[in-house]
Amino acid sequence: MIPREVNAEIRRLFFAEHWRVHTIAEALGVHHDTVRRAIELERFIRRGPQIRPSRLDPYKTFIRAMLEQYPRLRATRLFAMVRERGYPGSAVQVRRYVRLVRPQARAEAYLRLDTLPGEQAQVDWGSFGLLQVGRARRPLSCFVLVLSWSRAMYARFALDQTLESFLRGHVEAFTALRGVPRSILYDNLRSVVLERQGEHIRFHPRLLELAGHYHFLPRPCAVARGNEKGASSAPSVSSATRSLLPARSARWRTSTRS
Repeated sequence: MIPREVNAEIRRLFFAEHWRVHTIAEALGVHHDTVRRAIELERFIRRGPQIRPSRLDPYKTFIRAMLEQYPRLRATRLFAMVRERGYPGSAVQVRRYVRLVRPQARAEAYLRLDTLPGEQAQVDWGSFGLLQVGRARRPLSCFVLVLSWSRAMYARFALDQTLESFLRGHVEAFTALRGVPRSILYDNLRSVVLERQGEHIRFHPRLLELAGHYHFLPRPCAVARGNEKGASSAPSVSSATRSLLPARSARWRTSTRS
């Protein structure tokens, strides 16, 4: 047994002054084990991995299965799905777990493209499956125009992807956003590109007529180079379909209104 004065000094140096064990032992002339007993070092040693149970544990298998089927499904959507199944926790735990288990795509280097305000927009169609209309089942599509700089988005549902619906989407988007961008970037849609040989492109005359009326420049992306959309790709139609379409039930789709 060591004197109480020495025991108290050891504890003061360790807990208040934050000295190390061997420093205290040398300063007071005592053995290292004496110092460890005085500060009850065993209380600070964890025996094996300390894994705390989580309220998310019963839903982790479901989350992994959803991510295997839809690798780009957002954590906010997964949170809504597990909450419908009884999950009582917060979205923070879901986001942390999704970051750990989401399948990682192979990294590819791209040059980041930034645009000025009002300089560019992106237009595309998205497919949302089939919609029951009376006795018929009609394809449900979504016209999306997103501004590259502000990422403001206009979306309009339609029961077809005809040229008339495509042009009407432009006009309504310009009205809703109160302006027209200098250029509009397209994927290689049949409503836009009639023929393409490398960099030589023949645009649809109706689109050129619309561009001439509203004074914008139509620009198609290179084939299979979606990164050319630049900053606008984040909230574009691909993002909208990832957030809304995957893992939705047919009942949800049939309740959607254009």
